[in-house]
Amino acid sequence: MPLAQIERGLSALANPARAKANRWFFKTGPGEYGEGDEFIGITVPQIRALAKAHKALPLPDVQKLLNSPIHEKRLLALIILVLQFSKATERTRARIYRFYVKNFPRINNWDLVDSSAPNIVGAYLAGKDKRPLYEWIRSADMWRRRIAMLATLHDIRLDNYTHALRLAEELLKDKEDLLHKAAGWMLREVDKRHRPAAVAFLNKHSKQMPRTMLRYALERFPESERQRYLKK
Repeated sequence: MPLAQIERGLSALANPARAKANRWFFKTGPGEYGEGDEFIGITVPQIRALAKAHKALPLPDVQKLLNSPIHEKRLLALIILVLQFSKATERTRARIYRFYVKNFPRINNWDLVDSSAPNIVGAYLAGKDKRPLYEWIRSADMWRRRIAMLATLHDIRLDNYTHALRLAEELLKDKEDLLHKAAGWMLREVDKRHRPAAVAFLNKHSKQMPRTMLRYALERFPESERQRYLKK
């Protein structure tokens, strides 16, 4: 059975030393954003190779992976979903999108969000009503807020910056540094495509932007321009 093959493959790749390092890197200690997350020490390239080999895994088995307390299993499940979504019919894409949203509680670390939200949520909502993003950006759950922000990357790549800029505004007073990083990253992506849009946002909001968000947004600016904004 595919799921049994996956379990054997994961066990064979497990690396206790890497698992320990990952528990530190993903902040799994008491009170940290990844508190309680478990790792077995598998690299992202190894997970991607497993996902490619098992990209036809049925959704009930994907669900079993998502239900696992082990971080790498949840990441594997999400990468499989991304692969399935990319080749699916519109009807199947809708089913995967609904499945993804239902599993928001299992998408609970930044790499899990970043590897999946643009390619599932962002891609599915392209050309559709964006109200779900505005609902999630105001959620008490930081991971839903990050999903909403990262989902805009798909539109940014289509030269549509409207919702990325509006959602970034929603995060100006957010208390989570991971959300400041997400918004700053998306502003940097806007800047790559259309600097005037990024400049307009910065001119309006730079004085109230959290420093992390501002620094991320300015990464591609000339040093003189960066310093001008940072000194405001």
